[in-house]
Amino acid sequence: MTTISTSAVDDELDRLRREVREWRDRYAAGQLRDVAFANSGGDVQPLYTALDAASTANGTDGADALGLPGAYPFTRGIHPTGYRGRLWTMRQFAGFGSARDTNARYRFLLERGQTGLSVAFDFPTLMGYDADHPRAEGEVGKCGVSISSLADMETLFAGIPLDRVSTSMTINGPAIILFAFYVVAAERQGVRADALRGTIQNDILKEYMAQHAWVFPVEPALRLIVDCFEWAAEHAPKWNPISISGYHIREAGATAAQELAFTLADGFTYIERAVARGLAVDAFAPQLSFFWDIHNDFFEEIAKLRAARRIWARHLRDRFGAQDPRSWAMRFHSQTAGVTLTAQQPVNNVARVAYQAMAAVLGGTQSLHTNSMDETLALPTEAAVQVALRTQQVLAFETGVANVIDPLGGSYYVEALTDQLEAQAEALFGEIAAVGGVVAALESGWLQRRIAESAARQQWEMEQRRRLIVGVNAFESGDDETPIPLLKVGAETEADQRARLAALRAGRDARRAETALAALRAAAASDRNVLPAILDAARADCTLYEIRAAMESVFGAYREPVFF
Repeated sequence: MTTISTSAVDDELDRLRREVREWRDRYAAGQLRDVAFANSGGDVQPLYTALDAASTANGTDGADALGLPGAYPFTRGIHPTGYRGRLWTMRQFAGFGSARDTNARYRFLLERGQTGLSVAFDFPTLMGYDADHPRAEGEVGKCGVSISSLADMETLFAGIPLDRVSTSMTINGPAIILFAFYVVAAERQGVRADALRGTIQNDILKEYMAQHAWVFPVEPALRLIVDCFEWAAEHAPKWNPISISGYHIREAGATAAQELAFTLADGFTYIERAVARGLAVDAFAPQLSFFWDIHNDFFEEIAKLRAARRIWARHLRDRFGAQDPRSWAMRFHSQTAGVTLTAQQPVNNVARVAYQAMAAVLGGTQSLHTNSMDETLALPTEAAVQVALRTQQVLAFETGVANVIDPLGGSYYVEALTDQLEAQAEALFGEIAAVGGVVAALESGWLQRRIAESAARQQWEMEQRRRLIVGVNAFESGDDETPIPLLKVGAETEADQRARLAALRAGRDARRAETALAALRAAAASDRNVLPAILDAARADCTLYEIRAAMESVFGAYREPVFF
């Protein structure tokens, strides 16, 4: 083995510095295009060398911070075999109309090679309203599937064995209720909770911050999340009771560094609350998962995912004292950025999604949704969603990107950018702590204002044509016609759902339902875990809003303060 002396390395770096200075003079004399050479956080350098990637943001040696796949600090991935052992899960987000409509779409996707399910709920369901609630009028089934009861959940997964498929459910405010529906639907199939695999998003802090699909005030909402952690650790060890989500933070206008920092800060807050409950960190941390937005800047997104793993591993080990390496390893789902899709020239979205999907894979995602070309205009058609799925399959089986683990590891640019994002995230952690932590930052509007400021800057850059978007502010065709067919959800879905709910209430044991709701109110008013009572209410055919209302009578409802 050849040993290189320290003096030889220093001499080589000195030579490189001289060469870079000479190159910079030639670069400064050249003519540049009149656009912003920037990613989401600001300008990038025209060239990166070994001088930019010599050490990491937190002061450790670059080689130690890089590491190897499957080993701390997991910069290069959480599995030693990468995608050679197992490809990422191809999980298309889908839901529209009734449970019967969406069940047909799931079967369509599974028959075409999809390897996991992802449930998109309509807006009434996201807010905890039944389809026949006055506030649901006109919205039932329009932006996702309508689920108002256990019966709906059973229909949604009819003919799909829940012990053989991994399911992700994107819901937050009433997440614990939908999780209970899923667990009981599995029981009706003869599947025990300990056999279930999947994720419920259940990330309420980012709802207050960015997406706004909340139900209860902050403190009781956090209690319900810890209840999910506690119950799943004992009864559903293969299930992820939360998907800590940067996706919606980024979609609201955050930079990559803000998405990274705000999301991880949320995750640390959940851990603090669970530990305060008395849970051992290694009892639940291996079941925590994350959800990242994959935006347009190819290298920034790859670096963000690498930095996320490294930060999480270090904080779990050194700050929270986790001993189990599974607690250090960040597992995550990724989705291509919906906010980057354009209504103009929508077929261009196929290309955008393909590049974003490649960035997610080169960043080491465990699961991926690729958006359909038509999603900025409507829920996707079968033809559009098949193209999106085929995009992943071409990526997996034809491009060779899955053959080598972390193939961009060691790139001067990628390593420097990984370090930079890590440093920016750590600085933002300090700012959040200075205003009192995540909850205080939400209650004061500090986090919301930071996202809004970033969104305004990005919009200005597009309006000033400093950031070009093909078909929007560059290469416009002048043709406003939509050249692709769109999915339409008719009014009959709402009428059918109302009829189903009426029949459910008429046919159930009313006394059993009311007894279950009374028991739930008592559990909510105590310090007991409420999930067993919610499961009993689901078994008694109580509806989504009835269960929400029972807890709301104890917890109250969240009202957003005015920040702007």
